[in-house]
Amino acid sequence: MMTDFVSAEWVSSRGDDLRVVDVRDAWEYDGLGHLPGAVNVPFDSFRADEHGAESDAGDGMLPDEGDWAELLSEAGITPESDIVAYDDHHGVFAARFLVTAELFGHDPDRLHLLDGDFSSWQLERETTSETPTVEPTDYEVTRPDSTPLVGPDAVADAADDPDAVLVDTREDEEYDAGHIPGAVLLDWRNLVDNETRGLLPQDEALSVLEAAGIVPGKRVVLYCNTARRISHTYVVLRHLGFEQVDFYEGSLTEWEAQGRPLETN
Repeated sequence: MMTDFVSAEWVSSRGDDLRVVDVRDAWEYDGLGHLPGAVNVPFDSFRADEHGAESDAGDGMLPDEGDWAELLSEAGITPESDIVAYDDHHGVFAARFLVTAELFGHDPDRLHLLDGDFSSWQLERETTSETPTVEPTDYEVTRPDSTPLVGPDAVADAADDPDAVLVDTREDEEYDAGHIPGAVLLDWRNLVDNETRGLLPQDEALSVLEAAGIVPGKRVVLYCNTARRISHTYVVLRHLGFEQVDFYEGSLTEWEAQGRPLETN
């Protein structure tokens, strides 16, 4: 069970049995056009306030459960819906939507990230400015029995575990300025093909990961600042078949708020 990447051809072939979600701002959705049939669920609408990263429940930047259910209900989504999400930033915002859905219990096998973003799509395929009419649903959140979420103590332990690799998915400059002790650096964008704006070919992606010490046999623990960038890396790793991928939702916002140590380069 996992969220995966799907091609533009796959999305086009599915027709009405797929709920397409555009997570760009409303002005982009309305003014620049969108995929036919796509509903708009802007990124800011499913992000908690910054103070959420200190939540005792470990919810970090996740939205309120009721707010999430209302958003999906208004978008005409049911727990049985197959969803494909996209943005215009190589998929990083769309990945956050999909990870949020997974953490709130939507079947990961029904969650898909468009391989390539809006800019890639519009080069060869039809877009529209028409907002689809959708029938609201009564979406109910059913939290799964287990999730990839981990807290700061588990993150600290991972740095000393030879069977685990702690991964910082931010940019080089951010990593150098301060990172969790023992973390390796993997800028999430290094897994993106600049030409296609989608995921690197599998062999290339695996080579990038291996160079950073990230291999399928190890448990991978991900963090960034506010859990946006790790959402993309999480989806990539699960798509590539990594079985143990932990997700530090609180990330550095929580880590620093608790006064925990940082390393600098």
